[in-house]
This record gives sequence, structure tokens and C-alpha cells, in this order.
Amino acid sequence: MLKIFNTLTREKEEFKSITPNEVRMYVCGPTVYNYIHIGNARSIVAFDTVRRYLEYLGYKVKFVSNFTDVDDKMIKEANRENITVPEVADRFIKAFFEDIDKLNVERATVNPRATDNIKEIIDFISDLVAKDYAYESDGDVLYRARKFKHYGELSDQDIDQLVQGASKHIGEAEFDKKQDPIDFVLWKKAKPGEINWDSPWGKGRPGWHIECSVMSTKYLGDTFDIHGGGQDLEFPHHENEIAQSEAKTGKKFVNYWMHNGFVTVENNEKMSKSLGNFVTVHDMVKNIDPQVLRFFLSSTHYRRPLEYSESNLQKATDNYEKIKTAYNNLNFRIKDATAIEDDTKKQVDKIVDKFKVAMDDDFNVQNGITEIFGLVTLANNYSSQDNIDADNAQYILDTLANLSGILGIEFKEKNDLSDEIQAMVEKRDQARLDKDFATSDDLRDKLKEMGVILEDTPQGTRWHIDG
Repeated sequence: MLKIFNTLTREKEEFKSITPNEVRMYVCGPTVYNYIHIGNARSIVAFDTVRRYLEYLGYKVKFVSNFTDVDDKMIKEANRENITVPEVADRFIKAFFEDIDKLNVERATVNPRATDNIKEIIDFISDLVAKDYAYESDGDVLYRARKFKHYGELSDQDIDQLVQGASKHIGEAEFDKKQDPIDFVLWKKAKPGEINWDSPWGKGRPGWHIECSVMSTKYLGDTFDIHGGGQDLEFPHHENEIAQSEAKTGKKFVNYWMHNGFVTVENNEKMSKSLGNFVTVHDMVKNIDPQVLRFFLSSTHYRRPLEYSESNLQKATDNYEKIKTAYNNLNFRIKDATAIEDDTKKQVDKIVDKFKVAMDDDFNVQNGITEIFGLVTLANNYSSQDNIDADNAQYILDTLANLSGILGIEFKEKNDLSDEIQAMVEKRDQARLDKDFATSDDLRDKLKEMGVILEDTPQGTRWHIDG
């Protein structure tokens, strides 16, 4: 029985989807003015893992993740480069897909862009104005936060303290536009030279919070199963989404709220673009196997902070290599396997059961990985036996691939050797049999220069392409 920690109730709750065997899920996507950093990627990978486990359990998942393709940062970047905002967005959306593909992240069912939904955004805001939840003020449209009786519940904020905090941090011009310091913007009046759209309130553009309310309900309905995002989005972004959406529809917006922890760096500081302490995925995958980075990002429970350091990356590298090596060693042995009866499948099934118990506990990947390593040990022990059963070996391989696949790890042996290289490997094998060690060593060195790494095992010579 799957249980999910719901940020709204601060409890683990049994998961029950609105529609049997189907899950509708929304995760806040990036503002596309730069490459994603590994803090962004942590959220992307965390919810990809959630999605993959739901699919493993048999759910059909409709997964929606948006692009914020117009905001102050994007306008600033466009002005800096003397290009248009859509040109900035197109470039970094393309880069986003390149990066997540390398991390083996499943593509969303839908990736809506805010600028493709301007009409829907204007209609949504108009409904809020008609219901007196929003008001126009000098070309801006603002939401009456205090009017929504549940405001602050998601982030466990006291509304009077919010008022005090907001009063200290807004400028005089902004203060004059607001009827209450905690009111927030739905539509922003365009400044001279800014990208804009016509609206009932004049030329302007959408505020950030309204975009997600519009795009999530457009594709998933007024009420859907899961809404995810980074811990930093609890307030004000997700708080405001709830207020806007439930005021418009009169229905519960989301059944389960999920928030991932930060990636931290030295002194437990949050990694972010605003602090300038970030590392982009675009740069990292030039120097590290993307599968290792994926494993690093996957290997800590999604709600806990993840410490970025060279030592932790090395641990991820070592553990990933152990899993991959166990798979490849057993895969190599399967060609010589016979038919032997033993209880291997029962051992595998027990590991799978324990893996599911771990993952059913709010997607506890750390305990899940412990069980994957139990399967690694079984695979290693099995592949070292003199005789193994082909069906049982394949059962271990398939199970290891399935469980590792939930973490986004895939086993792809690069085995398309050219005829020339294959002939060299076979010639070296023969030289070893003939005890011609000089020729054997020479061929091994030549193959290494070509990027072919050989592994001499009791069951024969294995090879792989370096990197």
C-alpha cells in the first residue's frame, strides 16, 4: 500500500487516485532563461522517479510540467543579448530537453508554455475579478489573499505575520497599488518596450503564479492527484496556486502535495542561481557520466537535502559501477548457462517484495537501493558459480534492470565492435592460450589505446568501451 507524505496535512497518507489505475500529476517546470542547474535537476529527477514507480505499480500517469517562458528574468536576458523573449525561451527549452534526455528523464505527457495560454490566463483572471477575488489597480490585477479563508495552510503561515513581513519588503509604488500588503499580482502592466498582450485591463503579461493554475487545470482538470515541486515553491507559489484555483472552481485543487528538498553545497547553503553557487547539468555532463549524475540525484529520499560534493559524487560513481558490473558479469555468463533447478527466483522475489515495501513508504529510495544491492550481491554470487541456470540468470537480470530502471538507470553494453577489433580480441585470447604473453600484452595495450577495456574472468574475456 503506497503512502505519500502530503505537505498540506503534514502526514503520510494512503494514496488513492481519483480515477482507478490512473494518476494525474503536475510538476512546476523551469523558467527558461538559463541552463538548468543540479538543484533544478534534483526536482526533475525526484518526480521522474515518483512517476516511474507509479508506472511500475501499473498506473497510467498523465504527467504535465510547464515552461515559464515570460517573466522579468527572461526580459532582462533578452535585453542583455538584444534578442526577443521567445528567442531566449526557444534556446533554453531546447537545452532543457537535451539535458533531461541525458539524465534519462521520461518526457512529460504535456509541456505547456505560458505564452501559448494567454487567452486561458486572461479568462481565468476575469473569473476571479467577477467573483471579487481579484481587482484591477493601475493596469495590474491583484488577488485578494485574505479573502481566501485557507490562505497560508499549505506552508503553515500565519496570515498576520505574512502581512507584517510583506509590509517590510514591498516598495511604496507597489504598496499603493495593493489593498492589502499580502495581495499578489495576477496580471502585470507592461512597461515601455516590454513584451505584452492585450487584456481587459490594458497591455501586460501574466504573473508567475497564475500560469500554473491555468495550465494544470487545463490539462488535468479542476482537481487532480499530485502536485510536486521544490521546497522553495511551497510559499508563495503553491500557496497562491491553491488560492487562485479553489476560488475559481469552488473545488479542492490537489489531493497530494509533494515537495523535494534542496541540493546544498558548502556550509549547508542552498544551491541557486540567485546565490551564484550553482553548477549546470549542461557543464557537468561534459565531465561525468550522465548515468552517474542521475544516480547521485536519485539516491537520497526526495524530501531530504542532497549534499553536492566531490566525495558524494565519487560514492555515486562507485555504487553505480558496482550495479553495472554485477549486471554485465551475469549477462556475460548467460551464454554458457544450462538448465539447473534452484531457488534463485524465490530469493529474487523476496528482494522485490522488500524493495516495494521501501518504495511504498513515501518513495523511500535509500531503503530501495539497499534492496537493489541485495540483488547485486545475488547476481555476483550467481555469476561466480561454475554452472548457472539460464532462466534464473535472466530472471535476475530482468529484475535488476526493472528495479534500477525506476531510478533511471539503464544497462546498455556498447557491443558493436568492428570486425577489426573483434579479431584483435580473439587473437589475444588465442595468444593467452598459447602462453604467448608478449603478444597478449601488446594486443591488450593496443585495444586500450582504442578505448576497449578487457576484463579477464574465470568464464572468459569480457570487454567494454571506456566511458
